[in-house]
Amino acid sequence: MHITPVILCGGSGTRLWPLSRKSYPKQFVPLVGEETLFQASARRLLGTDFGAPLVLTGSDFRFIVTEQLQSVGIDPGAILIEPEGRNTAPAILAAALYLHARDPEAVMLVAPSDHVVPDTAAFQAAVARGVAAVEAGKLVTFGIRPTAPNTGYGYLELAKQPDDTGAAVDLKSFVEKPDMDGAQAMLDAGNFLWNAGIFLFRVKDILAAFEAHTPDLLAPVRASVEDAETDLGFLRLDPEAWSGAQDISIDYAVMEKADNLAVVPFEGAWSDLGGWDAVWAESGPDENGVVTGGEATAIDCTDTLLRSDSERLEVVGIGLENTIVVAMNDAVLVADKSRAQDVKLAVLALKDKGAPQAVEFPKDHRPWGWFESLVVGGRFQVKRIHVHPGASLSLQSHVHRSEHWIVVEGTARVTCDDEVKLVTENQSVYIPLGAKHRMENPGKVPMVLIEVQTGTYIGEDDIVRYDDVYARGQGAKG
Repeated sequence: MHITPVILCGGSGTRLWPLSRKSYPKQFVPLVGEETLFQASARRLLGTDFGAPLVLTGSDFRFIVTEQLQSVGIDPGAILIEPEGRNTAPAILAAALYLHARDPEAVMLVAPSDHVVPDTAAFQAAVARGVAAVEAGKLVTFGIRPTAPNTGYGYLELAKQPDDTGAAVDLKSFVEKPDMDGAQAMLDAGNFLWNAGIFLFRVKDILAAFEAHTPDLLAPVRASVEDAETDLGFLRLDPEAWSGAQDISIDYAVMEKADNLAVVPFEGAWSDLGGWDAVWAESGPDENGVVTGGEATAIDCTDTLLRSDSERLEVVGIGLENTIVVAMNDAVLVADKSRAQDVKLAVLALKDKGAPQAVEFPKDHRPWGWFESLVVGGRFQVKRIHVHPGASLSLQSHVHRSEHWIVVEGTARVTCDDEVKLVTENQSVYIPLGAKHRMENPGKVPMVLIEVQTGTYIGEDDIVRYDDVYARGQGAKG
């Protein structure tokens, strides 16, 4: 059976702030290991039984998706752009409708992009065990064998105890996140598994389930798929139709109502990295329970995570116990490890005070690369700009500022009005206010420059765009 992986990566969790933010969520960050969670999720779904992945994401992340897949040698299939987040049910329905139009017998494996599953072979073996149930018309979900009572997960109650073969077992009920006594009771019972939010089914069967249990969702999502527009290889779902779709999870929309569900038990290691305590656990604490990452030093600490994601900021902990410290260029989190789930409260507090750190990431990613602000004043700004090999910024001008570019790595091809020239390392160029200009990297290595902006207004929306290889409209940043 040929399976199409469907990877959901439009979410923006807040429990891993400050590293995960709305503008750059945790799935695109290398939290555990060298690869990002998204890259590891896509790699886990490679093999002869799997087709090219179909990805659902938001418009802001579309170029990050392609860049991260290509950097690990994965050619994506379709990339569907959600106009806005509407939870998992509309996203999965859109993927099913897209696949059904191309193959009514298609089988889809729906997986989040931010889980950690170290044993790929074991995971793929679990998927293979679910195929028989899918062929019998079942909607298959995957349950994780609990290793301890946990109040942070929903549970799946199985109709009977799973056997040693790991074969699919009929689902009796979904159980909401319990209290500690309830979690312990389910662990003792043995027929309860953590709900992993991973699904396997034929597209025709999941479409029939939507028709039976949430028919009001079909019309807006179908119209959004049918009226979708192709944009540089992406498929943009129609925003007007999409806005009429209910914001609802697949569990509430279909799974908790369907009577043809089966569960494949998974015995391997798994984590949804739902907080910094989970990152600590997955990162392999030393004999003192200490995890350090980046420029971090622990002295006489126990059960503590120290992490610096800034090359210019050294974090030192002395005598800390059960503590999480995560530092970035623009924000530092210090929390008791037992309060890891309350990090989202910090995000809410920062939003209330209007702090940009609540949602904005220090590095602003663009289809051509990224930039970060180094110094910001009232009438000036200094940026570091990284341009990928072969990439190009738009031909643009500014109404309120001039710019001075100094190349520090690689070579830039610079257009300034009618002049085009190459600018190499240690050379600079001045872009007067109002001049039509473009920056390109014609080389095979990244190009890095320092940009000094001066003017009465230095906001990112001060752009008059004339030509853009990424087909962005007026007012789009970068």
